[in-house]
Amino acid sequence: MKLRIKGNSLRLRVSRSELATLIESGSIEDTIHFAMELNAKFTYALRHELTATTVRIEYRPQQVGVVLSTQVAERWAASDQVGIYGSSGTCAGALEIVVEKDFACLDGANPLDEDAFPNPNAESAC
Repeated sequence: MKLRIKGNSLRLRVSRSELATLIESGSIEDTIHFAMELNAKFTYALRHELTATTVRIEYRPQQVGVVLSTQVAERWAASDQVGIYGSSGTCAGALEIVVEKDFACLDGANPLDEDAFPNPNAESAC
């Protein structure tokens, strides 16, 4: 899962296998370690739950999670829909939340693209 933070927006991009795991198990997560200390890390997660009604953020120190409705997540996984979009209020205005399928690069040169979704623009690329 890829995490992108820019300004007051948070974007998660998930591969095919990650999306399958999310649907099957209910959650996926990844952790980045910044130093040798055990607490020098940051964990980000994506999960779905039956009772969720909107896309929402769950924040704790060193951890952020995006929660989706199970129905929305399952519909997204079974379709050509690119992403799920929402926002959450914060003390600094709205936090934009984007959860998208991770598409293969158009140049086809990235070995990490093996688990990516086929790029819908690949046929129109030179």
